Amino acid sequence: MQVSNTEFDNRGRTGGIMFEEQSRTSVVSMWGEIDVSLRGESSAAIANALERAKSVVIDTSRVTFMDSTGVAFLMQMYTYGTQEGLTVTLPEPPPVVRSVIEMLGVDVLFAQPAQPAVAREA
Repeated sequence: MQVSNTEFDNRGRTGGIMFEEQSRTSVVSMWGEIDVSLRGESSAAIANALERAKSVVIDTSRVTFMDSTGVAFLMQMYTYGTQEGLTVTLPEPPPVVRSVIEMLGVDVLFAQPAQPAVAREA
């Protein structure tokens, strides 16, 4: 008999992406298995963060699995955020996240706090 370590939320999901407004930052929290099934949640988190226009902290401390879709979300949040002049950080990712971003060569984006792009003139 095989026992699974997978945790489920109250809706039976094994992962999720949540957006949270804090006074000085926007926090995008990711938990569990981050894969293609969360595409809608990732798009909503990006839209909310860009609309709020505060620095963004991506919290991956509770991620147990991440595939290339999850990495694509991280890259989109970084790219769109910095294009809009926001600082985007990924503080202390767990080994499962660190290894996949290193393997794909995008860890350099999060090696230090992102420098916001120069604000565009209207």
